[in-house]
Amino acid sequence: MTTTKTDRAFDQAKAQLESIIEMVAALNTQDDDFVQEETRQAIQDDPLSVEVRSGWTILEAPLEPAEYTILLCTGGPAVRIIGTLGRYQEPDDARLEYQDWGIPWTPYPTTTEDEDALVEYARQFYFGS
Repeated sequence: MTTTKTDRAFDQAKAQLESIIEMVAALNTQDDDFVQEETRQAIQDDPLSVEVRSGWTILEAPLEPAEYTILLCTGGPAVRIIGTLGRYQEPDDARLEYQDWGIPWTPYPTTTEDEDALVEYARQFYFGS
């Protein structure tokens, strides 16, 4: 059986999602404040980068973040979380995407529970200006 670039990228996205689900579960089941803070720090240390971009605005208005991306791994393959930010720069949603050389960003299929874990993961980051 041969492994294609799409298979490798899909498998990497699956592994990243499983890791995120484990971290979020650990964050939500800890009663010990110290352990919970260590878990939160592990989440914040996990991605390669966290970036925002603004939407359309009039010239005089300050730019405010409207969308975010959290790059989990790069190269071949790459995986990221993307989503929109709400009124208070909190993630409204989260979608997992993957790509490999010559393959565009592709949505990874997720369940409602997966999406909830991705949003909770993304909420561990500060997106304000």
